[in-house]
Amino acid sequence: MPSTIDIDRYVEGVLGGKRAYIARAITLVESTRPQHRPLAQQLLTRLLPHAGQARRVGVSGVPGVGKSTFIDALGTMLTGLGHRVAVLAVDPSSSRTGGSILGDKTRMERLAVDSRAFVRPSRAREHSAGSPRRRASPWW
Repeated sequence: MPSTIDIDRYVEGVLGGKRAYIARAITLVESTRPQHRPLAQQLLTRLLPHAGQARRVGVSGVPGVGKSTFIDALGTMLTGLGHRVAVLAVDPSSSRTGGSILGDKTRMERLAVDSRAFVRPSRAREHSAGSPRRRASPWW
């Protein structure tokens, strides 16, 4: 994260669909550093009026059921209809095999390269019990 954060640039970048700024904005909002909290709040306050009719969808299931395939199909269908999609995936690993449960960006082949989509996988060890401590409202 840059030493100085220009909220105006972040807002402009997120609203412009620039992946680097979307990633930085999510990192800022999820940061546990006390100095980032006021900046994150300012960023969300500036972006919230642009959320429009944004929807949040959760997908879960047992390993191998096809969660990533479903997300890829649903996301691609939505971008095909002109919507923008952000996938913020928390990927816990199996305690039995150590392998991935949700899958990764490579299993969302079409969505990962779609210009109207943003896919951000996160490992569960970055979160408690496979669930993120804080996920931003769907503002992109």
